Amino acid sequence: MKKVLPILPAALWALQQHTASAAKEVFAHVIVGNLPAFTLSDWEFDIRLAQASKIDGFALNIAAQDPSNAASLALAFQAAAALNFSLFFSLDYLAQGAWPADRVVELLREYTGEKAYFKVVEDGGGGGGGGGRPLVSTFEGPGSAGDWKGIKDAVDVVFVPDWSSVAAGEAVELGGGVADGLFSFDAWPEGAENITTDADKVFQEALGKGKKKYMMPVAPWFFTNLPGFGGKNWLWRGDGLWDRRWQQVAEVQPDWVEILTWNDFGESHYIGPVHENELGLFQSAGAPVNYARGMSHDGWRRFLPFYIDVYKTGRVPDSVGEESVMAYYRTAPALACPGGGTTGNNPDGGEVAMKPEELVEDSVFYAALLDTDQGVTVSVSIGGKVSTGKLNEVPAAGGGTPGVYTGAVPFDKNTGDMVVTLSRDGKVIATAEGGKGISTQCENNVQNWNAIAV
Repeated sequence: MKKVLPILPAALWALQQHTASAAKEVFAHVIVGNLPAFTLSDWEFDIRLAQASKIDGFALNIAAQDPSNAASLALAFQAAAALNFSLFFSLDYLAQGAWPADRVVELLREYTGEKAYFKVVEDGGGGGGGGGRPLVSTFEGPGSAGDWKGIKDAVDVVFVPDWSSVAAGEAVELGGGVADGLFSFDAWPEGAENITTDADKVFQEALGKGKKKYMMPVAPWFFTNLPGFGGKNWLWRGDGLWDRRWQQVAEVQPDWVEILTWNDFGESHYIGPVHENELGLFQSAGAPVNYARGMSHDGWRRFLPFYIDVYKTGRVPDSVGEESVMAYYRTAPALACPGGGTTGNNPDGGEVAMKPEELVEDSVFYAALLDTDQGVTVSVSIGGKVSTGKLNEVPAAGGGTPGVYTGAVPFDKNTGDMVVTLSRDGKVIATAEGGKGISTQCENNVQNWNAIAV
């Protein structure tokens, strides 16, 4: 297993230098096209889960030709209004083609007056209802940048697109500088190295550091194998990504954060619950295996209230409250089953193809939210065989301070149910368990590169 290094002091410096800002909001990206079977109670259930994690709202990804949009949006806004939750549009310009400008204007006029639609207040705050200008984003669409001056003339919005397919400096200038900020989809590392904040800093510099808004992406994982969707079949490194990225949020201090995603099961970066009525894409896209069914990512929501509070307040609390532990792991060793043609990295995106097993470790990864690591021990049981773990990666302020401590223990050829136990001075503090066991047998004899998080 690779050595895990302590967090750099720069992250601590950033926490000490920044104070609370009303502008800071955390959203989760929702693929509305996965939800045609959702009822009002389904929307309410997911919104309540998001609120429990201190997520402020959903960015609704909607494709131009999706016939389910009208019904889904009506339910979403009804549920969000009743629960005082925020929504805004992320118009998808790739899934089913570009949005015609007149249809964008029509959609914005129909929904931006809704109580739940998120609005940016001039003093930096935001929220549903009230004053301010509605926030609108995109997934791609730089080729339609010229449409947005006319759209903004028709509906006064704060426009923060994702145009990550072009360089940040170029994106700022598109459409005559029509964007009020930029959202980045660059939430995953390329190759076997850990993600850095280099791309975030490029965006902030291009935006003028405070002159235009930056929405920073955070994601827990990425794996896709959907032959019917243009042969999508690649993996990006997710080991250690989620907790490391939230530490980077504390350092970068963006205007907003968008989690990728709440429910994109096809790309395995969901943090919301897995509902059976959301999984139809695996059949329609001819996936060799339904790699989201039974693969809960609920564990990745466990520390969100802590991470979001640190981001918004600019400080680590003196106490974390309830100390706890979560864990994530793949359910089969990398070489146990045929790889399914999956590449490490996306060669169609210009990246150098690698073997997927070169990007991921056969390990159980764990994260512990603690007031202090003093006297704390970690044990990882796989099929009843227990290994002792270490808390290798510590909070920015160092060992003995409140925050998230992380580590990993290799599978070491063990199979069976997985349990992580956190103890202090011999007394159990918390456990993480209940997910699928680790096995050398794979469904349909194809490797599932998705992870489970408990």
